[in-house]
This record gives sequence, C-alpha cells and structure tokens, in this order.
Amino acid sequence: QVQLVESGGGGVEPGGSLRLSCLASGVTFNRYAMAWFRQAPGKEREFVAAFHRSGGTRYADSVKGRFTISRDSAKNTMFLQMNSLKPEDTAVYYCAADQSIILSSLAFAYQYDYWGQGTQVTVSS
Repeated sequence: QVQLVESGGGGVEPGGSLRLSCLASGVTFNRYAMAWFRQAPGKEREFVAAFHRSGGTRYADSVKGRFTISRDSAKNTMFLQMNSLKPEDTAVYYCAADQSIILSSLAFAYQYDYWGQGTQVTVSS
C-alpha cells in the first residue's frame, strides 16, 4: 500500500529557504513518477516539480531556478529545496505518486493516484 507523508513546511520571510520532504512507503522510485503540487486558498492545485520514473525531471516555469527536486532512494524520500521564496509561493504543498504516468503528463494532477496530506508553506514578512 502506498503512503506519502510530507514534512518540512513552515513560515519563512521572502527570500528565505525551506526544504520539504516526502517519505514514500510502498513506492519504488524507478517504478513510480513522483511529484510536488501546491494549492493556495481559492485556487486550483498547481504543478510544481516532478520526477519521471526514468529519473527525468520537470519544473513549473514559476519555480525554475529557485526550486530543486531530488530524491534519496535508500531513504525512500523525495525532497523539494525551495530558495528565494516569494509570497506567491504560499500554499499547501502536496506530494503525489503514480506508477503509469508518461513524461509529457507529469504536470497533470488528475493523473496521480496517490497523495499525501500536505504541508503548509507560508511566505510572509
């Protein structure tokens, strides 16, 4: 059974950094696509970054150059390093996984079968 647990959220000032973690049980990284999405109040869930099961990565334009997705297979954990944070990055961040997504579909939330509970990130002065 797949279970995803996010951690690492919190409050930070603009320009600051946070690192989110997603502990994934029941997942083998080379068999699953893994992604980060976020959802701000009153907005739709938005793609942030993802790993295809082949190891290829994809980022939303809004976070390119500021966020980095990585993973530690030995620890079954995926990370999202977020630098140069902006107030518009404020959202609940979710980890997602799916076994059958193709590379071109990584950004579509409806493609993912498994979701974590989310962790709040607040960027404010």
